[in-house]
Amino acid sequence: MMRLDKCLCHLGYGTRKDVKKIIRSGVVSINGIVCKKEDTKFDEENDQLMIDGIDIIYQKFVYIMLNKPQGVISATEDGLHETVLNCIQDTTKGLFPVGRLDIDTEGLILLTNDGQLAHDLLSPKKHVDKTYYVEISEPLSKESIELIEKGITIDGDELCKPAKVKVLSDMAIELTITEGKFHQVKRMILACQSEVTYLKRISMGSLQLDEELELGQWRYLTNDELESLMQ
Repeated sequence: MMRLDKCLCHLGYGTRKDVKKIIRSGVVSINGIVCKKEDTKFDEENDQLMIDGIDIIYQKFVYIMLNKPQGVISATEDGLHETVLNCIQDTTKGLFPVGRLDIDTEGLILLTNDGQLAHDLLSPKKHVDKTYYVEISEPLSKESIELIEKGITIDGDELCKPAKVKVLSDMAIELTITEGKFHQVKRMILACQSEVTYLKRISMGSLQLDEELELGQWRYLTNDELESLMQ
């Protein structure tokens, strides 16, 4: 059970002051009965909530896949740039991106309000794989690939954990890492006397970027995707 005003705030209908006005306007009903008191208790699992005659489905946690375009930052707010939250139409309170992609990096971003799942996916102890499609300025030598797969040192003294390299062509690879160091992929490639010219994250753990999502498009995770991610 939770307070009605808290429920509407969580669903993104505004501040406590905003939702108080909505409730007192008489457009909210619970089980068919108009409710004008913001402290009314609401059973989010069993009660039927309607606003302006529209069924409202309450979800404690929301899980969204976004194909992040370049120029968008992985943050909840920013005074200069568009954020990943600006790309989606879900107004659930408390959504945030799980991890970060650079402003010029495209691809998979998971947005949620589930802090425990985010912790599990980002914890260094969990060693969650993150795979990137990488285009490079110069081909990687056999020795460079071996260094990456054994654990390459970047910036002279920072050791990376062993990674996996799948060569797609002279100028493109798939790189799988288990860490999240600052600009890690770019710095790893730079340590191999090459540079990243294009970068796109294609998977995180079991979650694969939906190839049907155009840049800037998003969708909710399927039950199968969520169950696999939580295993």
